[in-house]
Amino acid sequence: MTDRRRRLWLGLGALAVAGGVRWWRGQAVDAPSGVAAVLRDNERNAGFARVEGPRAFEFPRDHAAHPAFRHEWWYVTGHLRGDEAREFGFQMTFFRYALTPRAIESPSRWRARDLVLAHFAVTDVAGQRFHHATRRARAALGLAGADEAKPCLWLKDWQLALTDADAGRWRFTAATAHAALTLTLIPTKPLVLQGDAGYSRKSDAPGNASHYYSLPRLAASGELTLNHATQAVTGTAWFDREWGTSALGDGQSGWDWFALQFDDGRELTFYRLRRLDGSPDPHSRGLLIAADGSAQPLAASDVVMTPVRWWRSPRTRIRYPVAWRVEVPRAQLNLTLQSRLDAQEWTGDLRYWEGQVEVRDGNTRLGLGYLEMTGYE
Repeated sequence: MTDRRRRLWLGLGALAVAGGVRWWRGQAVDAPSGVAAVLRDNERNAGFARVEGPRAFEFPRDHAAHPAFRHEWWYVTGHLRGDEAREFGFQMTFFRYALTPRAIESPSRWRARDLVLAHFAVTDVAGQRFHHATRRARAALGLAGADEAKPCLWLKDWQLALTDADAGRWRFTAATAHAALTLTLIPTKPLVLQGDAGYSRKSDAPGNASHYYSLPRLAASGELTLNHATQAVTGTAWFDREWGTSALGDGQSGWDWFALQFDDGRELTFYRLRRLDGSPDPHSRGLLIAADGSAQPLAASDVVMTPVRWWRSPRTRIRYPVAWRVEVPRAQLNLTLQSRLDAQEWTGDLRYWEGQVEVRDGNTRLGLGYLEMTGYE
Protein backbone atom coordinates (compact mmCIF):
# COMPACT_ATOMS: atom_id res chain seq x y z
CA MET A 1 0.00 0.00 0.00
CA THR A 2 1.59 3.19 -1.13
CA ASP A 3 0.77 5.23 1.93
CA ARG A 4 1.35 2.50 4.46
CA ARG A 5 5.01 3.05 3.64
CA ARG A 6 4.97 6.61 4.89
CA ARG A 7 8.53 6.49 6.22
CA LEU A 8 9.76 5.21 2.91
CA TRP A 9 8.26 8.10 0.96
CA LEU A 10 9.37 10.48 3.69
CA GLY A 11 12.89 9.22 3.18
CA LEU A 12 12.63 9.41 -0.58
CA GLY A 13 11.53 13.00 -0.20
CA ALA A 14 14.53 13.68 1.99
CA LEU A 15 16.79 12.07 -0.60
CA ALA A 16 15.28 14.29 -3.25
CA VAL A 17 15.95 17.37 -1.17
CA ALA A 18 19.45 16.40 -0.06
CA GLY A 19 20.59 14.93 -3.33
CA GLY A 20 18.60 16.75 -5.96
CA VAL A 21 21.16 19.43 -6.74
CA ARG A 22 24.11 17.04 -6.47
CA TRP A 23 22.56 14.20 -8.50
CA TRP A 24 20.80 16.33 -11.08
CA ARG A 25 23.67 18.84 -11.46
CA GLY A 26 21.67 21.99 -11.23
CA GLN A 27 18.53 20.75 -12.92
CA ALA A 28 15.44 22.63 -11.73
CA VAL A 29 13.13 20.07 -10.15
CA ASP A 30 9.99 20.26 -8.06
CA ALA A 31 11.44 18.23 -5.17
CA PRO A 32 9.88 17.91 -1.70
CA SER A 33 11.29 20.35 0.84
CA GLY A 34 10.41 18.62 4.11
CA VAL A 35 8.16 16.25 6.00
CA ALA A 36 4.99 18.24 5.40
CA ALA A 37 5.62 18.32 1.66
CA VAL A 38 5.79 14.53 1.56
CA LEU A 39 2.91 13.80 3.92
CA ARG A 40 0.32 16.39 2.89
CA ASP A 41 -1.36 17.53 -0.27
CA ASN A 42 0.12 20.82 -1.44
CA GLU A 43 1.27 22.68 -4.52
CA ARG A 44 4.24 20.32 -4.97
CA ASN A 45 1.85 17.56 -6.00
CA ALA A 46 0.22 19.75 -8.66
CA GLY A 47 0.42 18.22 -12.09
CA PHE A 48 0.54 14.60 -10.91
CA ALA A 49 -2.42 12.27 -11.46
CA ARG A 50 -4.52 11.47 -8.38
CA VAL A 51 -6.16 8.27 -7.25
CA GLU A 52 -9.80 9.24 -6.79
CA GLY A 53 -11.70 5.99 -7.32
CA PRO A 54 -11.58 2.44 -8.67
CA ARG A 55 -10.15 1.77 -12.11
CA ALA A 56 -10.25 -1.05 -14.62
CA PHE A 57 -6.92 -2.85 -14.28
CA GLU A 58 -5.19 -4.12 -17.39
CA PHE A 59 -2.55 -6.83 -17.12
CA PRO A 60 0.27 -7.19 -17.81
CA ARG A 61 0.32 -3.42 -18.54
CA ASP A 62 -0.41 -2.43 -14.93
CA HIS A 63 2.57 -4.42 -13.68
CA ALA A 64 4.69 -1.76 -15.45
CA ALA A 65 5.34 1.84 -14.36
CA HIS A 66 2.74 4.63 -14.11
CA PRO A 67 4.77 7.84 -14.50
CA ALA A 68 1.71 10.10 -14.32
CA PHE A 69 1.64 9.40 -10.57
CA ARG A 70 4.25 10.61 -8.12
CA HIS A 71 5.29 7.33 -6.52
CA GLU A 72 4.91 3.58 -6.76
CA TRP A 73 6.60 0.38 -5.76
CA TRP A 74 7.07 -3.30 -6.55
CA TYR A 75 7.48 -5.26 -3.34
CA VAL A 76 8.41 -8.95 -2.96
CA THR A 77 8.93 -10.85 0.28
CA GLY A 78 9.12 -14.56 0.91
CA HIS A 79 10.32 -17.67 2.64
CA LEU A 80 12.96 -20.09 1.37
CA ARG A 81 14.48 -23.43 2.27
CA GLY A 82 17.97 -24.48 1.28
CA ASP A 83 20.48 -27.15 2.14
CA GLU A 84 19.59 -29.29 5.16
CA ALA A 85 16.18 -27.55 5.32
CA ARG A 86 17.84 -24.30 6.42
CA GLU A 87 15.31 -21.45 6.39
CA PHE A 88 15.65 -17.90 5.08
CA GLY A 89 13.47 -14.86 4.57
CA PHE A 90 13.98 -12.34 1.77
CA GLN A 91 12.82 -8.90 0.64
CA MET A 92 13.26 -7.17 -2.71
CA THR A 93 11.64 -3.77 -3.23
CA PHE A 94 11.89 -1.22 -6.03
CA PHE A 95 10.59 2.34 -5.47
CA ARG A 96 10.04 4.99 -8.11
CA TYR A 97 9.66 8.59 -6.94
CA ALA A 98 9.05 11.44 -9.38
CA LEU A 99 10.62 14.82 -8.69
CA THR A 100 8.49 16.65 -11.22
CA PRO A 101 5.38 15.84 -13.27
CA ARG A 102 6.94 17.43 -16.31
CA ALA A 103 9.19 15.79 -18.85
CA ILE A 104 12.81 16.94 -18.54
CA GLU A 105 13.95 18.91 -21.56
CA SER A 106 17.73 19.16 -21.47
CA PRO A 107 20.66 18.24 -23.72
CA SER A 108 22.33 16.62 -20.69
CA ARG A 109 21.73 12.89 -20.35
CA TRP A 110 22.53 13.18 -16.63
CA ARG A 111 19.26 14.92 -15.88
CA ALA A 112 16.30 12.78 -14.90
CA ARG A 113 12.71 13.06 -13.76
CA ASP A 114 12.66 10.06 -11.38
CA LEU A 115 14.60 8.64 -8.49
CA VAL A 116 14.80 4.85 -8.22
CA LEU A 117 15.58 3.26 -4.88
CA ALA A 118 15.86 -0.47 -4.12
CA HIS A 119 16.04 -2.53 -0.93
CA PHE A 120 17.37 -6.08 -0.82
CA ALA A 121 17.54 -8.23 2.33
CA VAL A 122 18.09 -11.84 3.35
CA THR A 123 17.28 -13.09 6.86
CA ASP A 124 19.40 -16.09 7.82
CA VAL A 125 17.32 -17.69 10.57
CA ALA A 126 19.83 -20.32 11.71
CA GLY A 127 22.74 -17.90 11.53
CA GLN A 128 20.70 -15.07 13.13
CA ARG A 129 22.00 -12.60 10.56
CA PHE A 130 20.17 -9.87 8.64
CA HIS A 131 21.96 -9.06 5.39
CA HIS A 132 20.51 -5.91 3.83
CA ALA A 133 21.54 -3.26 1.34
CA THR A 134 20.12 -0.11 -0.24
CA ARG A 135 20.78 1.31 -3.69
CA ARG A 136 19.59 4.54 -5.26
CA ALA A 137 20.14 6.25 -8.58
CA ARG A 138 18.54 8.71 -10.95
CA ALA A 139 16.69 7.15 -13.86
CA ALA A 140 19.28 8.33 -16.38
CA LEU A 141 22.09 6.92 -18.49
CA GLY A 142 20.65 3.45 -18.04
CA LEU A 143 21.74 3.38 -14.38
CA ALA A 144 18.21 2.70 -13.17
CA GLY A 145 14.68 2.71 -14.43
CA ALA A 146 11.08 1.60 -14.25
CA ASP A 147 9.84 0.73 -17.72
CA GLU A 148 6.44 2.11 -18.70
CA ALA A 149 5.94 -0.24 -21.66
CA LYS A 150 6.88 -3.53 -20.02
CA PRO A 151 7.21 -4.70 -16.40
CA CYS A 152 10.94 -4.31 -15.82
CA LEU A 153 12.76 -2.54 -12.97
CA TRP A 154 16.50 -2.23 -12.64
CA LEU A 155 19.11 -0.45 -10.60
CA LYS A 156 22.54 -1.29 -11.98
CA ASP A 157 22.66 -5.10 -11.85
CA TRP A 158 19.65 -5.52 -9.53
CA GLN A 159 16.58 -6.39 -11.57
CA LEU A 160 12.95 -7.45 -11.27
CA ALA A 161 11.17 -8.31 -14.52
CA LEU A 162 8.13 -10.15 -15.85
CA THR A 163 9.71 -12.68 -18.21
CA ASP A 164 6.59 -14.63 -19.28
CA ALA A 165 3.29 -12.74 -19.20
CA ASP A 166 1.18 -15.81 -20.04
CA ALA A 167 2.56 -17.81 -17.12
CA GLY A 168 2.91 -14.74 -14.90
CA ARG A 169 6.57 -15.65 -14.41
CA TRP A 170 8.84 -13.09 -12.75
CA ARG A 171 12.58 -13.16 -12.23
CA PHE A 172 14.68 -11.11 -9.89
CA THR A 173 18.34 -10.95 -9.12
CA ALA A 174 20.33 -8.95 -6.58
CA ALA A 175 23.77 -9.28 -5.04
CA THR A 176 25.94 -7.61 -2.41
CA ALA A 177 29.35 -8.46 -0.99
CA HIS A 178 27.78 -10.89 1.48
CA ALA A 179 24.52 -12.11 -0.11
CA ALA A 180 23.19 -12.82 -3.59
CA LEU A 181 19.81 -14.16 -4.64
CA THR A 182 18.37 -15.10 -8.02
CA LEU A 183 14.76 -16.32 -8.09
CA THR A 184 12.05 -17.31 -10.50
CA LEU A 185 8.54 -16.53 -9.20
CA ILE A 186 5.37 -18.15 -10.59
CA PRO A 187 1.89 -17.36 -9.15
CA THR A 188 0.03 -20.33 -7.68
CA LYS A 189 -3.05 -18.31 -6.71
CA PRO A 190 -4.94 -15.54 -8.52
CA LEU A 191 -4.23 -11.85 -8.07
CA VAL A 192 -6.38 -10.05 -5.47
CA LEU A 193 -7.48 -6.40 -5.43
CA GLN A 194 -7.10 -4.53 -2.16
CA GLY A 195 -9.63 -2.04 -0.78
CA ASP A 196 -12.57 -1.21 -3.06
CA ALA A 197 -11.75 -3.10 -6.26
CA GLY A 198 -8.12 -1.98 -5.97
CA TYR A 199 -8.92 1.54 -4.74
CA SER A 200 -7.23 1.82 -1.33
CA ARG A 201 -8.17 4.95 0.64
CA LYS A 202 -5.84 6.07 3.43
CA SER A 203 -7.80 9.02 4.83
CA ASP A 204 -10.94 11.07 4.22
CA ALA A 205 -9.10 13.66 2.14
CA PRO A 206 -9.80 13.32 -1.61
CA GLY A 207 -6.88 11.75 -3.44
CA ASN A 208 -5.23 10.28 -0.32
CA ALA A 209 -5.37 6.81 -1.83
CA SER A 210 -3.56 4.33 -4.02
CA HIS A 211 -4.25 1.68 -6.63
CA TYR A 212 -3.29 -1.51 -4.84
CA TYR A 213 -3.24 -5.21 -5.68
CA SER A 214 -1.35 -8.29 -4.52
CA LEU A 215 -0.19 -11.66 -5.72
CA PRO A 216 -0.62 -13.50 -2.41
CA ARG A 217 1.33 -16.68 -3.18
CA LEU A 218 4.02 -17.45 -5.74
CA ALA A 219 6.26 -20.49 -6.02
CA ALA A 220 9.90 -19.38 -5.67
CA SER A 221 12.98 -21.26 -6.84
CA GLY A 222 16.57 -20.29 -7.50
CA GLU A 223 19.98 -19.87 -5.91
CA LEU A 224 21.11 -18.12 -2.74
CA THR A 225 24.73 -17.25 -2.00
CA LEU A 226 25.81 -16.32 1.51
CA ASN A 227 29.46 -15.61 2.28
CA HIS A 228 30.52 -17.13 -1.08
CA ALA A 229 28.66 -20.44 -0.50
CA THR A 230 25.87 -21.11 -3.03
CA GLN A 231 22.86 -23.38 -2.52
CA ALA A 232 19.60 -24.13 -4.31
CA VAL A 233 16.50 -22.73 -2.59
CA THR A 234 12.74 -23.14 -2.97
CA GLY A 235 9.78 -21.60 -1.19
CA THR A 236 6.94 -19.11 -1.49
CA ALA A 237 6.67 -15.36 -2.06
CA TRP A 238 4.22 -12.46 -1.69
CA PHE A 239 4.09 -9.62 -4.25
CA ASP A 240 2.53 -6.18 -3.56
CA ARG A 241 1.97 -3.41 -6.15
CA GLU A 242 0.83 0.14 -5.46
CA TRP A 243 0.95 3.56 -7.02
CA GLY A 244 -0.49 6.98 -6.28
CA THR A 245 0.40 10.60 -5.49
CA SER A 246 -0.90 11.71 -2.10
CA ALA A 247 0.42 10.90 1.36
CA LEU A 248 -1.25 10.02 4.63
CA GLY A 249 -3.74 12.39 6.19
CA ASP A 250 -3.24 14.70 9.14
CA GLY A 251 -3.14 12.92 12.47
CA GLN A 252 -1.66 9.67 11.14
CA SER A 253 1.77 8.70 12.48
CA GLY A 254 2.64 5.42 10.75
CA TRP A 255 1.47 1.86 10.22
CA ASP A 256 1.91 -1.79 11.08
CA TRP A 257 1.49 -4.14 8.11
CA PHE A 258 1.75 -7.87 7.71
CA ALA A 259 1.28 -10.52 5.02
CA LEU A 260 0.93 -14.08 6.35
CA GLN A 261 1.00 -17.35 4.42
CA PHE A 262 -0.56 -20.26 6.31
CA ASP A 263 0.54 -23.85 5.78
CA ASP A 264 -3.10 -24.78 4.94
CA GLY A 265 -3.06 -22.55 1.82
CA ARG A 266 -4.76 -19.45 3.25
CA GLU A 267 -3.31 -15.93 3.53
CA LEU A 268 -4.03 -13.01 5.82
CA THR A 269 -2.88 -9.44 5.19
CA PHE A 270 -3.70 -6.27 7.06
CA TYR A 271 -2.36 -2.73 7.41
CA ARG A 272 -3.08 -0.94 10.68
CA LEU A 273 -2.75 2.80 10.18
CA ARG A 274 -1.89 4.49 13.48
CA ARG A 275 -3.06 7.84 14.74
CA LEU A 276 -0.78 10.16 16.67
CA ASP A 277 -2.13 8.78 19.96
CA GLY A 278 -1.35 5.22 18.86
CA SER A 279 -4.95 4.19 18.24
CA PRO A 280 -5.92 2.45 14.96
CA ASP A 281 -7.21 4.63 12.15
CA PRO A 282 -10.62 3.63 10.70
CA HIS A 283 -9.10 3.47 7.20
CA SER A 284 -7.07 0.39 8.17
CA ARG A 285 -7.89 -2.54 5.87
CA GLY A 286 -6.99 -6.10 4.96
CA LEU A 287 -7.95 -9.37 3.32
CA LEU A 288 -8.43 -12.98 4.39
CA ILE A 289 -7.77 -15.17 1.35
CA ALA A 290 -9.10 -18.73 1.22
CA ALA A 291 -7.15 -21.67 -0.19
CA ASP A 292 -9.24 -21.44 -3.39
CA GLY A 293 -8.20 -17.79 -3.89
CA SER A 294 -11.47 -16.15 -2.85
CA ALA A 295 -10.88 -13.03 -0.74
CA GLN A 296 -12.86 -11.69 2.20
CA PRO A 297 -12.31 -7.97 2.93
CA LEU A 298 -11.46 -6.93 6.48
CA ALA A 299 -12.27 -3.53 7.95
CA ALA A 300 -10.46 -1.78 10.79
CA SER A 301 -12.93 -3.19 13.32
CA ASP A 302 -12.38 -6.78 12.15
CA VAL A 303 -8.75 -7.07 13.30
CA VAL A 304 -7.26 -6.38 16.73
CA MET A 305 -3.46 -6.05 16.93
CA THR A 306 -1.80 -5.96 20.35
CA PRO A 307 1.98 -5.71 20.96
CA VAL A 308 3.27 -8.38 23.34
CA ARG A 309 7.06 -7.89 23.19
CA TRP A 310 9.29 -4.93 22.34
CA TRP A 311 12.88 -4.69 21.11
CA ARG A 312 15.09 -1.61 21.20
CA SER A 313 17.54 -1.15 18.35
CA PRO A 314 21.11 -0.78 19.65
CA ARG A 315 21.92 1.37 16.61
CA THR A 316 18.98 3.81 16.40
CA ARG A 317 17.53 3.36 19.92
CA ILE A 318 14.08 3.04 18.37
CA ARG A 319 11.68 0.62 20.11
CA TYR A 320 9.70 -1.75 17.90
CA PRO A 321 7.02 -4.29 18.88
CA VAL A 322 8.53 -7.50 17.47
CA ALA A 323 5.83 -9.86 18.73
CA TRP A 324 2.08 -9.32 18.31
CA ARG A 325 -1.22 -10.92 19.16
CA VAL A 326 -3.55 -10.72 16.16
CA GLU A 327 -7.25 -11.48 16.62
CA VAL A 328 -9.79 -11.83 13.82
CA PRO A 329 -12.96 -12.89 15.65
CA ARG A 330 -15.14 -13.28 12.55
CA ALA A 331 -12.63 -15.82 11.20
CA GLN A 332 -12.01 -17.42 14.62
CA LEU A 333 -8.32 -16.58 14.42
CA ASN A 334 -6.21 -15.89 17.51
CA LEU A 335 -2.61 -15.67 16.35
CA THR A 336 0.81 -14.76 17.64
CA LEU A 337 3.37 -13.18 15.29
CA GLN A 338 6.93 -13.63 16.52
CA SER A 339 10.00 -12.19 14.84
CA ARG A 340 12.47 -14.87 13.72
CA LEU A 341 15.26 -12.35 14.31
CA ASP A 342 14.70 -9.16 16.28
CA ALA A 343 17.42 -7.19 14.47
CA GLN A 344 15.66 -6.86 11.10
CA GLU A 345 15.77 -3.06 11.14
CA TRP A 346 16.71 -0.89 8.17
CA THR A 347 19.16 1.69 9.51
CA GLY A 348 20.23 3.66 6.45
CA ASP A 349 18.56 6.69 4.91
CA LEU A 350 15.15 5.14 5.63
CA ARG A 351 14.67 3.76 9.13
CA TYR A 352 11.97 1.16 9.64
CA TRP A 353 11.58 -2.47 10.71
CA GLU A 354 10.73 -5.15 8.18
CA GLY A 355 11.32 -8.83 8.64
CA GLN A 356 10.21 -12.43 8.71
CA VAL A 357 7.84 -13.61 11.44
CA GLU A 358 6.53 -16.98 12.52
CA VAL A 359 2.76 -17.41 12.83
CA ARG A 360 1.57 -19.49 15.77
CA ASP A 361 -1.59 -20.54 17.59
CA GLY A 362 -0.28 -21.40 21.02
CA ASN A 363 2.49 -23.95 20.51
CA THR A 364 1.40 -24.81 16.96
CA ARG A 365 3.18 -23.23 14.01
CA LEU A 366 0.65 -22.20 11.36
CA GLY A 367 2.88 -20.50 8.79
CA LEU A 368 5.27 -17.66 8.06
CA GLY A 369 4.88 -14.02 7.18
CA TYR A 370 6.45 -10.60 6.83
CA LEU A 371 5.85 -7.67 9.20
CA GLU A 372 6.58 -4.00 8.50
CA MET A 373 6.48 -1.22 11.10
CA THR A 374 7.04 2.50 10.57
CA GLY A 375 6.66 5.69 12.57
CA TYR A 376 8.22 4.44 15.81
CA GLU A 377 10.63 6.53 17.87
